[in-house]
Amino acid sequence: MPSAPRPAESSVELLRRVQEGDEAALERLCARYLPALTRWAAGRLPSRARHLTETADLVQETMVRAIRNVPAFEPTRDGALLAYLRTALHNRVRDELRRSERHPDHVELDEEMAHAAPTPLETLIGREASSRYEAALQNLRVSDREAVIGRLELGLTFEELADALGKPSADAARMTFRRALGLLAEEMRDAR
Repeated sequence: MPSAPRPAESSVELLRRVQEGDEAALERLCARYLPALTRWAAGRLPSRARHLTETADLVQETMVRAIRNVPAFEPTRDGALLAYLRTALHNRVRDELRRSERHPDHVELDEEMAHAAPTPLETLIGREASSRYEAALQNLRVSDREAVIGRLELGLTFEELADALGKPSADAARMTFRRALGLLAEEMRDAR
């Protein structure tokens, strides 16, 4: 008679087995969390950093590093391991952002290519408004300019923006962005 199907093991149980050296449990943990972490990471790595590291590679490398630290990890609930891995992945994405800022990808475009098609921003607000936007942006303080560019042009979350601007929290970055956006609007009104 075939044995009854074995109930799914909790992540806490699998982690305990990994800590005891069980390679099969390690493989099961990776199989369990790799898809979720890959979905979570999708889109969080800005395009300027993607040329340095593919998202799937980043997730795998993060899992390997995090699993190496598993012996020191004591989960208090079943979701704790996923939260731990997500935090490790978030930190790794932040490291990749910093790395991409240190090694920007510079591509030289000839004058014809540079003006061949409007950017999405230019299409959205028109060339004249885009020119006013660029001029107003240059009149802002560097920190305000970085807040506007990070949020509007790079699409950073407020948490990522806080990291990029050296702010203590996402709320502080949100306030900085809102203030900078107000100043930008004033500059654009004055430029009319």
